[in-house]
Amino acid sequence: MQGAQNRLVGVGLYSVPEASLLSGVASAAVRRWLFGYQSRSEGKIVSHPGLWNGQIAATDERGVGFLDLLELRLVAAFRAHGVSLQAIRAASDFARRAFGRSHPFTFKQFQTDGRSIFAEVVERGDAEGDPAMLDLVKRQFVFRRVIQPSLKGVVYGETGQAEAWRPGESRFVILDPQRAFGKPIDNRSGVPTEVIYAAVKAEGDPKFVARLYEMDVRAVKAAVAFQKALEAGETVH
Repeated sequence: MQGAQNRLVGVGLYSVPEASLLSGVASAAVRRWLFGYQSRSEGKIVSHPGLWNGQIAATDERGVGFLDLLELRLVAAFRAHGVSLQAIRAASDFARRAFGRSHPFTFKQFQTDGRSIFAEVVERGDAEGDPAMLDLVKRQFVFRRVIQPSLKGVVYGETGQAEAWRPGESRFVILDPQRAFGKPIDNRSGVPTEVIYAAVKAEGDPKFVARLYEMDVRAVKAAVAFQKALEAGETVH
C-alpha cells in the first residue's frame, strides 16, 4: 500500500466520479476515453483502447491522474465543438510523437503548435474529412476559442509540462499533484477544500473556520464557492 502511494506522489489520484466532477465530463465518457471500451461487430467483441495511456495504468489503482484530468478537459472541448473521437485519437497520437509527451494536449507547446498538428492530421487523411476538425484548422481564432477555457489557470513548469491547476485562476484554490495527491486544496494552508466546506457547513461561520485553520477568510469563502460549484454540477474553469 505504501509503495503504491509513493508511486502516486507527483502523479495525482482521482476516482472516476471525482474526475467527472472536476472535468465536467460524464463518468461514462471518462471511462470510455481513458480506459477504452468494447463493442460488438458481426457477432464478435471488438476492444477499443483509450485515447491515451493513463498515468495510473502502471499502478494497482484504477483511477485518473492529474495530467489525465487536464487531458479530459481538452478532449471534452474538442467534442463539444463536434470533433469526432476518431479524429481526436489521430491528433493525440500524432501530437504524442511530435512532442514526445504522453499527454500532448496539455503540453504548453500545443497552444502554439496544436493547430499545425491538426492540419497535418487532416492532410494525412487520418481525420477522414472531419468537418469540425477542418474548421479548427482553417480558423485560428476558433482553435484558440475552443482550447483556452480548458487551459485557463494551468500552471506550467520550465519544461512546458503542466504542474498545477488554479481553477478560474484562483488565488486560493489549487490542484497540485505534488500535494494531497492533486486534490483541491487551499494553496497556502494545504487544507482540502472539501474539509473547509464541511467545517463552514458545521459551524456556519467562515470567520471561525478561518481562525480554526489559520487561513485568510477570503480563502475560506473561495473554497466554499469552489465546492458549491462542484455540487451544482458547474463546469469549473
